[in-house]
Amino acid sequence: MVRSAQRSASTRMVVERYTWLERVTHLVHLITMFVLLITGFKIYYGWEFLDFQTARSWHVIAVPFFLVANWILVPYNLFSCKEERCSVRDRIVHFKDSYIFGKDDAERLIDIIKNFFGKGRYPAFTIYDESKGHYVTKLHPVLKILIVIESISIVIVAITGVVLYNLEWSPFGIPIASWILSVAWYFASFFNINALGLLRLLHLLAAYWFVFELVVHVGIIEFDPYVWKYHKAIFWSGKEDLSDTHYSEVITAKTKYLPTKERP
Repeated sequence: MVRSAQRSASTRMVVERYTWLERVTHLVHLITMFVLLITGFKIYYGWEFLDFQTARSWHVIAVPFFLVANWILVPYNLFSCKEERCSVRDRIVHFKDSYIFGKDDAERLIDIIKNFFGKGRYPAFTIYDESKGHYVTKLHPVLKILIVIESISIVIVAITGVVLYNLEWSPFGIPIASWILSVAWYFASFFNINALGLLRLLHLLAAYWFVFELVVHVGIIEFDPYVWKYHKAIFWSGKEDLSDTHYSEVITAKTKYLPTKERP
């Protein structure tokens, strides 16, 4: 594998890491998540900086933006393809390689743990295929694990939030809130609590998960100065300079078929 730093200045490679829509999606997700967490904890714990109705109004306003960002824009960004000819199979394979934790990610995670104990170099988690002109993967292996749990948490807060918003919510005459309560009653019986209490607890636990993920995602993984460039890319430029080899690799046509362990 040829690392970007081995290239001369004349062959410096700057590529698009995030499209403008991906940057907007991330920003909407971030802002609405903060609004939901702050107003949600205010509603639950009764903080004094906002009155209840104002907090609830902001909470409800943020919900559709949060769900649109995560359930419409994120899937669109994940499965979109820049190439003129891009089959469904290509999109699925690209999604699997880029965002699903796999064997190569497990190997990188093991190397990261070894590096923590002073053994070996910190492995690249950004891998770019020069011959195809797109990323093979651009996520830290830990983030690939967090994404799965985050997706589950979003489903949980959406489902439980329906009942917490309105016990009789029935859009188009469909008794969705009642259905959710019926299912919750079945599971609540195992914990000797009522259905509403169980839904409120799940909603709160999911909120705490988002706080935990934020700490890990930003406070631990990405406060490394060498990954500040990713903050700039996701919030502003959308570009990445692959001549900086900290955590990034470039696959050339000559090395693309070598197994990961055999790449230099």
